[in-house]
Amino acid sequence: MTIAVYPGTFDPFTNGHHDIVRRACGLFTQVIVAVAENARKAPLLPLAQRIALSTEVLSDVPGAKVVGFRTLLMDFVHQERAQVIVRGLRALSDFEYEFQMAGMNKRLDPAVETVFLTASERDSYLSASLVKEIAALGGDVTPFVHPAVKAALHEALCAT
Repeated sequence: MTIAVYPGTFDPFTNGHHDIVRRACGLFTQVIVAVAENARKAPLLPLAQRIALSTEVLSDVPGAKVVGFRTLLMDFVHQERAQVIVRGLRALSDFEYEFQMAGMNKRLDPAVETVFLTASERDSYLSASLVKEIAALGGDVTPFVHPAVKAALHEALCAT
């Protein structure tokens, strides 16, 4: 049984994230979507809501499980008895940061592998930051997120 962890803030969870999870579930027995608190990024949506939305969006993906975390990623990986970290790559600009993180994680635990999945062509430009910006400026994010995520963004942005 191979357990993989797909970490991120998922603020918000996009169709690109869904695609990575769906594809990762085809490779591993279980994929734990690890929703990071990460206060340094000042997320728009609170952790509990990001967990709930991710769970709702992934309800159709067998093998996917959503868990929030507030610890060092490698501590979470150990807690969940995972052997793999999954990371998505959209463009070459993502690679340098992700390569650095993979190297650091490898130093923390050489037994845990990092696997990179490239974004589908359809989602190669898609980022949570861009989705939030489009929503904040009144644009339609329907093509980029699940309807529940769109509603949560609208509610959060109207409250600010």
